[in-house]
Amino acid sequence: MAVSDPNLDVELAMLADGARFVIGCDEVGRGALAGPVGVGFVAIDASVTPIPAGLRDSKMLSEPKRELLAPLAAAWALHSAVGLASAQEVDELGIIACLGLAGKRALAQLHASGVDITGSVVLLDGSDDWLNKALKTPLTVVTRIKADRDCGSVAAASVIAKVHRDRLMIAADAVSPGYGWLGNKGYGSAEHMRAIARLGATELHRKSWLKISK
Repeated sequence: MAVSDPNLDVELAMLADGARFVIGCDEVGRGALAGPVGVGFVAIDASVTPIPAGLRDSKMLSEPKRELLAPLAAAWALHSAVGLASAQEVDELGIIACLGLAGKRALAQLHASGVDITGSVVLLDGSDDWLNKALKTPLTVVTRIKADRDCGSVAAASVIAKVHRDRLMIAADAVSPGYGWLGNKGYGSAEHMRAIARLGATELHRKSWLKISK
């Protein structure tokens, strides 16, 4: 069955209901063995224009296509941001807490850009509101399964965050070669696991996640 392209139906309904901004939210790197976990945000308001042609959930796009679409998505959005939590923070705090931490950091960027966070609705991909768990003052968060597939703002956030994190892992590959990060971006591919067994773990590895380390 063909998958339809994302649209703005959900976001436009939220704006019509009084939201000052809708902030599409998606995470990247949650299941990786190395590198940070990231949270991408895209803020739109009632002035939003149709989403860029070809925009989809980052998982449904090739790497070259994501690279082409990321700047288009960032230019389309009123504001965008990516927050990160490091591998060390994942080891210390756990992945769910670090999703919230990365989200808080991205929210701070949006706030600095002039987005009224408290007057916004956050449209978060998935079924778990991990963002409010990290905030002292709760925000209006709407969780939606497959929002990255169906909702334009969340698809844009997914592409922007994915490209941002991928570029970090590509740069890290030049500093710590041999783990295949150019291809696997820190995820647990067979090549990556063999390299960990052979070379040991780096500072970018989530050591609490590794069964094999030196």
